[in-house]
Amino acid sequence: MNRWREDVYAYWHDFENLPTFMHHLEKVSTNGDRRSHWTAKAPAGRTVEWDAEVTHDLANELISWRSLRGADVPNFGSVRFSPAPGDRGTEVKVTVHYDLPAGRLGKAVAGLLGESPEQQVTDDLRRFKQVMETGQVVRSEGSPQGTSAKQLMRQHPGQPMGEDSE
Repeated sequence: MNRWREDVYAYWHDFENLPTFMHHLEKVSTNGDRRSHWTAKAPAGRTVEWDAEVTHDLANELISWRSLRGADVPNFGSVRFSPAPGDRGTEVKVTVHYDLPAGRLGKAVAGLLGESPEQQVTDDLRRFKQVMETGQVVRSEGSPQGTSAKQLMRQHPGQPMGEDSE
């Protein structure tokens, strides 16, 4: 993305900013002492919650975390911030590991519902780039929440209007 690494890291590091571009997140509350509480949307209109702690924090380079005992969906991961080639801004790489309820079956069902964590990360990074470069997530009448796999699956090619559609 076309922003300095320090700016990108600072925005992400304020975890309460994350719901502005992570469509599945409802709220993140920081509790101090490198801990935070997360509430996210889950398939079938449910929510999941967990507490997490930052395990590594290298300014402008890396944020790693792990969920704490009792998480609805145990998870851990990292976000890396590196200079883009040719001094063209910042590259952001997110790695997430999780244990979905019902194991492989839960992952397959979530994927069919357009809710797979991998797709969510891809969609979130696209929206994050928009926020960092334009200050907002680009939305339209056809995708009021921004783009996501679930919304893209419902789209159909444009067709000429019929005589009775006027």
